[in-house]
Amino acid sequence: MAVTPLNIAQADLDAVTSIVRAAGTSFYRGMRVLPPERRYAMYAIYAFCRMVDDIVDDDRALATKLPELNAWRERVAGLYRGQSDGPVTRVLVAAVRRFGLRQDDFLAIIDGMQMDAEASIVAPDLATLDLYCDRVAASVGRLSVRAFGDSSAAADQVAYSLGRALQLTNILRDLYEDAERGRLYLPSEWLDEASVPHDPAAVLQASGLREVCARVASLANQHFCAAADAMRQCDANAMKPARLMGATYAAILARLERQGWSSLHERVSLPAWQKLWLALRHGLS
Repeated sequence: MAVTPLNIAQADLDAVTSIVRAAGTSFYRGMRVLPPERRYAMYAIYAFCRMVDDIVDDDRALATKLPELNAWRERVAGLYRGQSDGPVTRVLVAAVRRFGLRQDDFLAIIDGMQMDAEASIVAPDLATLDLYCDRVAASVGRLSVRAFGDSSAAADQVAYSLGRALQLTNILRDLYEDAERGRLYLPSEWLDEASVPHDPAAVLQASGLREVCARVASLANQHFCAAADAMRQCDANAMKPARLMGATYAAILARLERQGWSSLHERVSLPAWQKLWLALRHGLS
């Protein structure tokens, strides 16, 4: 019998790969630079996040979503007893054992998704926004750095700072789309200081919005810098995917800042040449 990565059946590895490919993101190509065991661990982590997010994103009532979220909490607990019920959890069981992935980080992701499911988030205070960023982004980072090959305290600091930087960048990039869905992730304290209403339908026309966006961008840039500082204390090879992700999102943030928050309905993305240049620069071609 052929030896497969993580000693998992090829059909299960193919299943988690297909979930990532079907999502149509650049994640599939970006993670292909990893050695097979680490790559499939990341695919399974992504598949887990995707499956939980799909529960939250549909239009059903919260009462019907909570049992499914709780079922995932039970599945996560089962991972640490060697229990699985499908391709994703079978690969995750192996990844947990191989890379020391922590149960609290999986549960934090579910908690973050539930924050979005319980009610549309509108103008959270800074502490709640930071908690949200930690749950939906930094917790994924803490799983990822272990799969990449570094479980040091410095790697956790990379996850802490880079997760926040990425999520804040997403908040700024998706401001128009979120407002259309009745959501507003900008912090209430800064909205109040700029006399910006907390109403998603009115926020896009508020004269003080640029000031708030600039403050959020400044905070994101601080986190990008902190993540870069932490990466210098980590295993350089393990941090390649994190460096590429950081550089890509920092470039998106820079384009948003140059745009000046004046065309929020136009989703900002990077041209293909810039993505290739970033990949070459960070050794991931």
